Amino acid sequence: MLKIVLDTLDGSKAEDVVAIDLKGKTSIGDHMVVASGRSQRHVGAVADHLIKKLKDEGYGRARVEGLPQGDWVLIDAGDVIVHLFRPEVREFYNLEKMWSADRPMERMVV
Repeated sequence: MLKIVLDTLDGSKAEDVVAIDLKGKTSIGDHMVVASGRSQRHVGAVADHLIKKLKDEGYGRARVEGLPQGDWVLIDAGDVIVHLFRPEVREFYNLEKMWSADRPMERMVV
């Protein structure tokens, strides 16, 4: 599914696409993909294209939030979670930094 998402984002001219491996960090999914669109209209078009492609490929149960506004669209396809932003909104939330950071070592109890 990750390859489908990345290929579709590339074909839709999404910008600054980053894939983050979530394995071992959380149980919400295996991968998070963060990408930007140039405008609200571009973010909406990229999201629409990705939702259609996922459905066509048999992953039609994706949950979508934020599509009408176009500032930040979340597409939760299960194993892959996609965040599409306008550049200013992406910079403000900076999800890549939060999710790419290594977890601190847990204290061992002796």
